[in-house]
Amino acid sequence: MLKGKKIVLGITGSIAAYKACLMIRTLIKKGAEVQVVITPSGKEFITPVTLSALTQKPVVSEFFSQKDGSWHSHVDLGLWADAMLIAPCTASTLGKMANGIADNMLITTYLSMKAPVFVAPAMDLDMYQHPTTAANIQKIESFGNIIIEPASGFLASGLEGKGRMEEPEAIVEALENYFITHPTNSETTSNLFGKEVLITAGPTFEKIDPVRFIGNYSSGKMGFALAEECAKRGAKVTLVAGPVALSASKRIERIDVESGEEMYNAANKAFKTADVAILCAAVADYKPLNEAKEKMKHNEGNMQLELISTRDIAAELGKQKTAQQLLVGFALETHNEECHAKEKLKKKNLDFIVLNSMRNEGTTFKTDDNQINIISATENKAFEKKSKTLVAKDIIDEVEAQLQHKK
Repeated sequence: MLKGKKIVLGITGSIAAYKACLMIRTLIKKGAEVQVVITPSGKEFITPVTLSALTQKPVVSEFFSQKDGSWHSHVDLGLWADAMLIAPCTASTLGKMANGIADNMLITTYLSMKAPVFVAPAMDLDMYQHPTTAANIQKIESFGNIIIEPASGFLASGLEGKGRMEEPEAIVEALENYFITHPTNSETTSNLFGKEVLITAGPTFEKIDPVRFIGNYSSGKMGFALAEECAKRGAKVTLVAGPVALSASKRIERIDVESGEEMYNAANKAFKTADVAILCAAVADYKPLNEAKEKMKHNEGNMQLELISTRDIAAELGKQKTAQQLLVGFALETHNEECHAKEKLKKKNLDFIVLNSMRNEGTTFKTDDNQINIISATENKAFEKKSKTLVAKDIIDEVEAQLQHKK
């Protein structure tokens, strides 16, 4: 949601100013254009040369250029920007913002800003907790500005770390979340905007005893990439995740489960209000008939384990699906891939199915890449091998196209 956005980044005189470099890199990587405005004291902590090299723009600090006396227009910056982010923001700058003390280029730019303003305070704990700072923050929030609360935690010394500027990744995520919930007219053209999307991801573990289980090699990477892509397009995403070592952005509602039964219950509940469901999880097909309550001891000879089928989530949701809902499945095959995928497509009442083949090396389980076919009742679209992030874009493009047909 930051692609093409114009961001004015205000930097003040805090030790946390060094984090601006990572913030700029993250913003630019996500497609934003960044213009830095820095206070004179901010230049004591980080050089304009470094910032300019990252943004490919001259850094604005003074009202007039030292070279030719040309004027830096804070009014133009206020009209140019889609958002202003002041990070780090010192107690001094907070006070000036709250009381309109326009004695530097950053504050005059702030006072001219027509776009939303985000503020990430950074100061010592005692300064942050002082009643004056609290009053200034409250006053600034009353203007409609958005305060990104400082990080909290405990430092190595044992002292509370509250007051420390929030990490750049979290600050950028706050901007992204804002633009998702406050899109421009052009951004609401996505067919997913405002839609409720259910996504299942990862494996399920079916317990044999307290220490052993039946499972598979799914990492959940494909499902998580789909969830992030849907969220970027303005969807309200519910991600039902099996046991994986992955994190999701805060804008995604995540439900962690372990067994197929738990995933079935969570998916069944979420599907009742979902517009789209993408069943990407690798659910175990079988589970032990009886789960041992204590660890099974090793004995000489063979052991027989009786298995029963787990619930078929795709088939159940396919029975419930209304004409307005879109249901997408996944098929991982080792042979007769297209034939098996088409059978699953019809049997489970899917709108389309994403086919993976184990014969494509370096794809599917535990990899960052994938190679898919998207199969519907009338088409079979083949795609080249690419990163799962890019594969997610291809899949969600197809979701949007099919939603358009349902209108």
